[in-house]
Amino acid sequence: MKIYQISLLLLSFTAFSQQISKVDFKTLDAVVQPDAETKSVSGSCKFTFEVKSAIDTISIDAVDMVFSEVQINGKTVDFQTKNNKLQLYKGYKKGKNTVTFKYSAKPKQTLYFTGSGDNLQIWSQGQGKETSHWLPSFNDTNEKLIFNTTIIFDQKFEVVSNGLLKNKKQIGSKTGWNYTMSDPMSSYLVMIAIGIFEQKTEISQSGVPLQYYFRPQDADKFEPTYRHTKKIFDFFEREIQIPYPWKIYKQVPVTDFLYAGMENTSATTFSQDFVVDSTGFNDRNYINVNAHELAHQWFGNYITAVSGKHHWLQEGFATYYALLAEREVFGEDHFAFELYEMAEEIQRASATDTIPILNPKASSLTFYKKAAWALHALQYEVGYDAFRKAVGNYLEKYAFKNVDTDQFLAEVKKVAKFDEHAFRQNWLENPKFNVSQALEILNRNQSVKFYLGVLALSETPFEQKRPQFEEILNSDAHFLIKQEVVYQLQDVPFEQKSELLTLALNSNHVRIRQAVARSTSEIPPQFQSQFESLLSDPSYITREIAVGKLYAAFPEKRISLLNRTDNQIGFNDKNLRIQWLTLALITPDFNDDKKVNYYDELLGYGSDAYESSIRINAVRNLLYINGNDTNVLDLLISPLTHHKWQFSRYARDTIRELIKKDNFRKYFISLLPELNQAEQFQLNRLLNP
Repeated sequence: MKIYQISLLLLSFTAFSQQISKVDFKTLDAVVQPDAETKSVSGSCKFTFEVKSAIDTISIDAVDMVFSEVQINGKTVDFQTKNNKLQLYKGYKKGKNTVTFKYSAKPKQTLYFTGSGDNLQIWSQGQGKETSHWLPSFNDTNEKLIFNTTIIFDQKFEVVSNGLLKNKKQIGSKTGWNYTMSDPMSSYLVMIAIGIFEQKTEISQSGVPLQYYFRPQDADKFEPTYRHTKKIFDFFEREIQIPYPWKIYKQVPVTDFLYAGMENTSATTFSQDFVVDSTGFNDRNYINVNAHELAHQWFGNYITAVSGKHHWLQEGFATYYALLAEREVFGEDHFAFELYEMAEEIQRASATDTIPILNPKASSLTFYKKAAWALHALQYEVGYDAFRKAVGNYLEKYAFKNVDTDQFLAEVKKVAKFDEHAFRQNWLENPKFNVSQALEILNRNQSVKFYLGVLALSETPFEQKRPQFEEILNSDAHFLIKQEVVYQLQDVPFEQKSELLTLALNSNHVRIRQAVARSTSEIPPQFQSQFESLLSDPSYITREIAVGKLYAAFPEKRISLLNRTDNQIGFNDKNLRIQWLTLALITPDFNDDKKVNYYDELLGYGSDAYESSIRINAVRNLLYINGNDTNVLDLLISPLTHHKWQFSRYARDTIRELIKKDNFRKYFISLLPELNQAEQFQLNRLLNP
């Protein structure tokens, strides 16, 4: 069965490759009308295409779609829908042709409907999921065409799509947003995002409008979220030496997005979790994702890999150029330590992650981070100027086309003498990570070299290394070096390390102080006051750690701690608020008259009125408080059919653990008759694997 499925896929790919050689689709003018109530979409399409040589059947990818009024060159034609394709077999001629039709679909993926009322959002995610679930298009990335899209929706919402907004006009009781493109792209890069958004615009040094969207309630988070965006954009144009390929660049955050971000052409979609205030910025900001998705506008959108085997030409380049952007923002040491941490991650995974870069089955870690390291090693070998020139020539030569590894390396060979065979063997075809060369490169940075020396002291007796640690904490050494010092103090008795901990806290560096919070397993009374200072740090992670450890260490002061830390929210997942509610509910004699309200608030955060990150956090804490609370068990049902795979997996894994106990299994069985068909199916799979 598995072999048969693979054969079908290969036949389908071969057939479409043959189509591309005989038919060239040029443009798509689409009208798209999503319906939030039915979670469906309908619309019309007008494709222009050129038939270059005789072909029996022309196919357009279209998953579970219904078609009507199909016409080629103005005449009604017969058609078939087969194998999730619209198949045309008559009416076209050699040369230029036009096909028009109406369509409707109820997408099971790729177009997602989240929230309701003013919190309603509709957004697409084409990469890895195929745009053809909501828009007739082409799954093969080698078929590039110019997309012009009109989206019809309620006028109180904002609608974002690829390209320039040509006009907005009234269409019945709704509004149509008409977006136009000038250059071709692959179908997976088509996007729409609908929601109640506000928008601000900056202009790049080269005159490109940079549009930033955000929810009205996030207005105070605008600056930290989009901090350094213009700087990164301007840097890329200078560094890459090829002007930004599109006429506008937009970014829009959406709720319950599947990934960190998606580089749709001219319009990046990213996760609402990266919308942060100034405190959140210190813990998890949008800088790297921002730069990564922007880099894709050149590496992936402007030029696109011919197949999965060459996927590193997209993800490796985007990852590497995001690091270069971070170097521009945060400096050389930051860049070097990011490379070091990536190398550590790759090496840790190398025992089981053995598929090399030039393989379509390689892992994300390989395609992204190992490939970024390959590019850094290449730049190290040929020199900065030659590398930069080769990349510019490569982009210019293959603009709006599809590329492979040979074509990129050929451009490198034109400007530098390097051993292509050795590079391929060592970096692209080697299942192992080239640790020796990575260390050689990393040791060129003095801070990383110093850090590696400090790591080597981990087994050295404390008294022997104490003077060096004191010197480091008093120096201007990189914060990661000072962090390592703090972590090596973890098992040292407090009396021996107290002065060093004070030095670490007095650094006033968020990450060094956070290391103190993480590494302190017991808080002596004489250290309580200093440790409590962490409660006010500009870090939601540090505050959460500090509250938890102070609560455990000083039972007699729990009520005062709760009074001191009330009314804090934290990240998008409400980490501080949910932690506080949990502690308030389990603390005897604390606001007993309000505990019903606290419980209802926490239970509410587990409902479908909130995003998945909030719901997971709430359910985990509710189960911690009372693992037999059937109200909480009910909250695990709807996530089973949620579009976000991380959330549905959490629900499945949690239920699997719970039903090991007979009483929980019986309870979930009792819920089955009340569930809809999809929920019944998913729960039955868990109950009867």
